[in-house]
Amino acid sequence: MSCQGGKSLVESNLTIIVIFVLYLVMMLAIGLMAYKKTSNTEDYFLGGRKLGSWVVSLSAQASDMSGWMLMGLPGAAYIAGLEAGWIALGLTIGTYLNWKLVAKRLRNYTEACNAITIPQFLGNRYRDDQNILRIVSSLFILIFFLVYTASAFVSGGKLFSTVFGIDYTVALLICAVVVVSYTFAGGFFAVCWTDLVQGILMFVAIVIVPCAAVVSMGGIDATIARIEAVNVNMLNPFITIDGTHIAMITVISSLAWGLGYFGQPHILVRFMGIDDAKSIKKSRLIAMVWVIFSLTAATLVGLLGRVFLTQDLSNSSGETVYILMVMKIFPLIIAGVFLAAILAAVMSTADSQLLVTASAITEDFYKAKIRPNASDKELMMVSRLTVMGVSIIAILIALNPNNTVLGLVENAWAGFGATFGPIMLFSLFYKKTSRNGAIAGIVTGGLVAIIWRNLGNMYGGIFSLYEIVPGFILSAIAIYLVSKFGQEPSQEIQDEFEKVRELNRNC
Repeated sequence: MSCQGGKSLVESNLTIIVIFVLYLVMMLAIGLMAYKKTSNTEDYFLGGRKLGSWVVSLSAQASDMSGWMLMGLPGAAYIAGLEAGWIALGLTIGTYLNWKLVAKRLRNYTEACNAITIPQFLGNRYRDDQNILRIVSSLFILIFFLVYTASAFVSGGKLFSTVFGIDYTVALLICAVVVVSYTFAGGFFAVCWTDLVQGILMFVAIVIVPCAAVVSMGGIDATIARIEAVNVNMLNPFITIDGTHIAMITVISSLAWGLGYFGQPHILVRFMGIDDAKSIKKSRLIAMVWVIFSLTAATLVGLLGRVFLTQDLSNSSGETVYILMVMKIFPLIIAGVFLAAILAAVMSTADSQLLVTASAITEDFYKAKIRPNASDKELMMVSRLTVMGVSIIAILIALNPNNTVLGLVENAWAGFGATFGPIMLFSLFYKKTSRNGAIAGIVTGGLVAIIWRNLGNMYGGIFSLYEIVPGFILSAIAIYLVSKFGQEPSQEIQDEFEKVRELNRNC
């Protein structure tokens, strides 16, 4: 029996509410247990670098994919067909390269220079005694994470309003209160262990839903025939659903999502928290299996929704395709669990973003410029207050129900990718990178991403190219030119680089 048959709306809602409440209570319980293990800022922000392969890999991917994997990507595939698959392909390639090129090197380098945040790593890496790097980095982290966290709250709002018909604002507040509560209490331990649970739930849910839909429609051949009957172009990645060839600028923009991985602070910090650099190879394998199956399944959900659902969803409601399919296919209890996967996606990303933002403000602004001698107790209080403050602003951004999850994520993803992606690669691979080069790259990437997007909204044309591409390229050029023609980094900095490079070779 599906959610639509044999049960009253009230009874259906009550069943799902009970499941949601039980799930939220479990997340809070994990947060409270983590609270007991959190005694200082390194514990709060990095878990004391004691996290194993499974926790790190699933936490990284769960915090990465967020509500957009269960709502944004299926919605894009529902509207545009297999054209959305280019985004999935770009993200898959980017995931692999990030784990392969960055993970081990960043883990070893941050430990060598005693850094627990990305801004602190950059500041220590370049011996920036003036803390300019940390302050500039913190500012951009705050800007883009406000938008990113808002996207997570939008996902939660759409979930509750679609399933229960409750007020969108009330839904936002419910999600925010729970996420803030366990992030406030347990920090990195809580975030990573809740992300482990949430990552498993997200994987199971997104893989089973399209499989169940295909079975109910009579198998693979019958399903393909039904999709082609609706629109033969749905399954062609080179043709739009309108029958025109997909523009090269669209393909490049979609694949360019992969560039974003190199600069996402909430993903990079997972690499810093792993217990042993030798564990990263195993973590990479786990992460890649998760990503390949999840993104493929998410794309299929959108394609299948076109023929499985009787109603025609508009562009604004296309992101509810996963929710509606779950409610149509499964009995109430299973549906409730699979809908809780959206909560998992929302919370696994929002908690990570809140924590990284709090760490940047606390360690890289408050401690660096305002209270250098602040105690751990004081710093942890500031970080927890920051979590609350950022949440409030993100909720205000998310209050507009017309916001799309994918649109907000697209904006923040490009901002981080262009701002931090090039400098992270230069910091790990180019010995001659200078402090001024790092500053130039961060500022250039961040500003280009913001300006280019606004130009695209106004003029289109070449400016419709995803802003991460020009932002990433111009940031890299700025880093190289300023480093090459400016003051060379000190011998101490270059010696440390060689020391870490040798460490990477030996593990």
